[in-house]
Amino acid sequence: MKQKLAAQLFTLRDQVKDDFPGVLRNLKDMGWSGVQISGLFGYSKEEIASVLEETGLRTAGIHAGIDSLRGDLQTVVEEADLFGTKDIVCPYIPEGLRNEESYRAVRSDLNEIARKLRKNGYRISYHNHDFEFETTIDGKSALEYILDPVEENHILAEIDVYWIKKAGYDPLSFIKNYTRRLPIIHLKDMADDDAQSFAEIGTGMITFEPILLWGEQNGIEWYAVEQDECPGDPLKSLQISLNNLHDMIDRLNSKSVR
Repeated sequence: MKQKLAAQLFTLRDQVKDDFPGVLRNLKDMGWSGVQISGLFGYSKEEIASVLEETGLRTAGIHAGIDSLRGDLQTVVEEADLFGTKDIVCPYIPEGLRNEESYRAVRSDLNEIARKLRKNGYRISYHNHDFEFETTIDGKSALEYILDPVEENHILAEIDVYWIKKAGYDPLSFIKNYTRRLPIIHLKDMADDDAQSFAEIGTGMITFEPILLWGEQNGIEWYAVEQDECPGDPLKSLQISLNNLHDMIDRLNSKSVR
């Protein structure tokens, strides 16, 4: 399972602007197996692909905004190819599109893209926040509408467990709706404070071992760790999360051999 742990680079957005190659090398030295890419921050895709190859870091999908997916899909696919991934994830919906009509259009467009690309092995997923629960479509939340696990819907889930909890749901119960439709999950902890702050994995309110166990039984291929805001050095926060996840995995492995 440890080989499925990836750092979501949005956590390090300020650092990668200054030295994207150096950040990748640091993450490899820390013990990460992969990264999830959420932008190039002025670097060329060729340079980043070269450093990924140099370090042996694998790519746990790329994030591409809805405008890029609708208007510049070929560039998105070229980046995915260069980074060696078939997973393309729509990371959010801009505020002006958070209404029923727009959500319906997003689901339709993402399905069209998924159908177009699936013959070449690409997968289209959607990453949630909590705002999708503010809109109801056909008697369900906008998130559940977009990710409806029916055969004719080709949009897969990239569930962010922090935002599910912030919306008032139990993350483990929620992800069980997406068996074999959740290739990448976002692991993010919530501090036990009034602000529901972002926290390092294992230091907050979310219980991760049952999520990891379910993931191994139900098709999760990557566990992408993200912390939107860190109290200090984001690299140190990611190191804490990685260490705690390794400890959790060791405990799970120990239980499985008893």
